[in-house]
Amino acid sequence: MTTAPTALVTGASTGLGLAIAAGLARAGYDLAVTALDARELPLLLANEDFAGRKVVGIVLDQRRQDDIESCFAEARAALGHVDVLVNNAARALVKPAVEVSPHEWDDVLDTNLRGGFFLAQQFARACIAAKRPGAIVNISSTHGETGIAGRAIYGIAKGGLNQMTRMLAIEWAEHAIRVNAVAPTTVMTPSRRQALSDPVRRAEMLARIPLGKFPDESEIAAAVVYLASPAAAAITGHILRVDGGLTAA
Repeated sequence: MTTAPTALVTGASTGLGLAIAAGLARAGYDLAVTALDARELPLLLANEDFAGRKVVGIVLDQRRQDDIESCFAEARAALGHVDVLVNNAARALVKPAVEVSPHEWDDVLDTNLRGGFFLAQQFARACIAAKRPGAIVNISSTHGETGIAGRAIYGIAKGGLNQMTRMLAIEWAEHAIRVNAVAPTTVMTPSRRQALSDPVRRAEMLARIPLGKFPDESEIAAAVVYLASPAAAAITGHILRVDGGLTAA
């Protein structure tokens, strides 16, 4: 009997995280999926794309080290082992840099960078102890590679996530743990569709993208599924940009 591959996806209650979890489920993965609020879990677990798969819901606040450790322990207990970690949970902050408070800095960096690192640490420790290969896919952003006004703290966190991807890929290669990232431009999630309902603002954003289109959730999910899969066995330390050519322009 073949055991299904398993994945832990953070921030999976809506938007991009939900699309990634659904894509992995359709690819045959059993899942642990996290949400910040326990009230979001029943609807998340009822998603039709999870039908036929084992899926466990876990409450996770990535700003809390005890949450990180208990989340990973719960995922392992439920699934037996975790083959793939998708670090998706993140907080956005749109604010002039001169107005950012220390609390806001900590809130974004702890969620988007520190939390991802220590969850990756839990994952790597388990893989190394069990002598099992593994794959980590960090969800980054083009904001981690380009400059844009009003999003400094978010971009700094994602830039750190990109460098974390490269550093951990080198350090953990000897243990057959691959570490990659997907860096999208603006993705047409329901919340972003609403935010970009103004045709003038939408046109300004599209003008920066050579292909003239925003990626949708399914394209990001497909990139994650690929990097997690054996088809990407020779790929590590890579930042896969799904940005319509924005960072090449």
